[in-house]
Amino acid sequence: MTRQRLTILGATGSIGASTLNVVARHPDRFEVVALTGHRRLDILAELCRRHQPRYAVVGDAADAARLTQILAGAGTEVLAGAGALDKVAALPEVDTVMAAIVGAAGLAPTLSAVRAGKRVLLANKEALVMAGGVFMAEVKRCGATLLPIDSEHNAVFQSLPQGFAGDLRQSGVRKILLTASGGPFRTTPLEQLVAVTPDQACAHPNWVMGRKISVDSATMMNKGLEVIEARWLFNATPEQIEVVVHPQSVIHSLVQYVDGSVVAELGNPDMRTPIAHALAYPERIESGVASLDLFEVLHLDFERPDLRRFPCLQLAYRALAAGGSAPAVLNAANEVAVAAFLDGTLSFVRIADVIASALDTVPQAKADDLDGVMNADASGRAAAVQAVAHFGRAG
Repeated sequence: MTRQRLTILGATGSIGASTLNVVARHPDRFEVVALTGHRRLDILAELCRRHQPRYAVVGDAADAARLTQILAGAGTEVLAGAGALDKVAALPEVDTVMAAIVGAAGLAPTLSAVRAGKRVLLANKEALVMAGGVFMAEVKRCGATLLPIDSEHNAVFQSLPQGFAGDLRQSGVRKILLTASGGPFRTTPLEQLVAVTPDQACAHPNWVMGRKISVDSATMMNKGLEVIEARWLFNATPEQIEVVVHPQSVIHSLVQYVDGSVVAELGNPDMRTPIAHALAYPERIESGVASLDLFEVLHLDFERPDLRRFPCLQLAYRALAAGGSAPAVLNAANEVAVAAFLDGTLSFVRIADVIASALDTVPQAKADDLDGVMNADASGRAAAVQAVAHFGRAG
């Protein structure tokens, strides 16, 4: 068997760790060529020792010098900067790229992988949220293969007809149902949300995730970004995408058909399942995840999302309906607001206010090329910084 050769963008994060866990179970199938990280050099060094990639990429020259010293004699070449990310994403010897860099920083290297015609395992939401039209046009132009890693989108992918060609109606699909756990504050009295701390917001009841995405889950912006992502992945209209709160996180998403059937993908909440599915697709391989025990689950609950509790979800639908630059502004403002909340300069309930202010402030523009997307991103960040200063003082 010829081994699949991998670049993992964002190897030191939770998705990177889960990917390497699956890869290590199948040394006959996978070979790691490149790993990237940002500031977590000790973790990246340990991963390099364990998986022996040809390349490791870090953020800047100083970190590269330090990592080179740590890895002396290990046989891994250390590179630095955005250009190096683009390089390892497009290496001729690489077959598959796991795109798991969080935030807008992941857009450029993910696009590099697409333009090189790679098999791209997409865990970076922002690539489609910020630049969905541009990104999908490049996937088609360059003959890349795109497989979704988000548990929800992977579940939809598995629940659609085999060979789905991008037309939901022709495939007999009425609606995509994205499930959401509701996060740690699903039943918290609204008046208590003002005092929420970062540690409380990051304590997800079902999933183990990084701090930024955990806050996004708590505000349900994570689900809003997934709605925008689903629009591009499955060529869906906003009306064809519905969010359902499902606290157990056992059903990862569903597809509703015109004949009354609803097809769902179920499993224990562990990211190794969708990662293993995408790595081996169309085959199936062992992931390390225990099989779902329905007798232990006992019951499954469903609720409509409370938009008073989760205003960020409504803001995401607003940005999707507006189109153009609005989704990039939404994403940028959210990144700024979440960072401000995590560093203690903005309260939890003001995150949505910052995002709404940015959407109100930044003029609507086209975003049909990468320059337009990045201009919208910059404008959204600038507007959000001003809003943080205002709402941070307001309490």
